[in-house]
Amino acid sequence: MREGFEEVEHTADVAICVWGGDLAELFANAAYGLACQLAELDDVSLEFEHQIALEEPDVETLLVSWLGELLYLSERDKAVFTTFDIHTLEPTCLEATVRGGPMCEGRRAIKAVTFSELEIVETERGYETTVVFDV
Repeated sequence: MREGFEEVEHTADVAICVWGGDLAELFANAAYGLACQLAELDDVSLEFEHQIALEEPDVETLLVSWLGELLYLSERDKAVFTTFDIHTLEPTCLEATVRGGPMCEGRRAIKAVTFSELEIVETERGYETTVVFDV
């Protein structure tokens, strides 16, 4: 299993602690963490590809928009995305290519990505945050 995130206890929702050496790695690890919450990833093929371009006023809002867009695409395409090529990432904009495939076995339904407990901070491992998903 890929490192870069771990599930953490949360009273009513689902939360993951995410880290990365830089912002691009943090965003990719958060996206992979979302995918792991949505489905079993053992046999996901890479049949779908999407280009994502986002602009937001700050890095936390950008992270929520990024994960929200992936959640939307997952619901729309009945797919899970597991590969994330981030081409541009600045604190207010992101351009990426994501790839994934049909969701074979769903794990849980996620309604939304929240701002609860969300603060991206610099740590000894780079950047870190907690992402809470409304289930």
